[in-house]
Amino acid sequence: QVQLVESGGGLVQAGGSLRLSCAASGSIFSFNVMGWYRQAPGKQRELVAGITSAGITNYADSVKGRFTISRDNAKNTAYLQMNSLKPEDTAVYYCKLSLGFVHYWGQGTQVTVSS
Repeated sequence: QVQLVESGGGLVQAGGSLRLSCAASGSIFSFNVMGWYRQAPGKQRELVAGITSAGITNYADSVKGRFTISRDNAKNTAYLQMNSLKPEDTAVYYCKLSLGFVHYWGQGTQVTVSS
């Protein structure tokens, strides 16, 4: 059984920064992909950024240059550093762990950016 625990969300003014963390526990294979997704009210969940256990990253165009995903494999933890936040970044942010074709989700953490 795999569990994901997210932390770091909150309320911040536009232009500010937040750092999200996602700690994974349980039976985790050495090769996996961790990612951050977000879902704003009335919108579909979308990929924000992903990172493989080898450190290969990808980002949504809307966050490139502002967000940085990283991970600590020894701690099975992924991070999302969010800088220059905009009101349109407001959403519930979810962590996802992919082990092959099996996917696990965290409970989500709210990020609210005020203008």
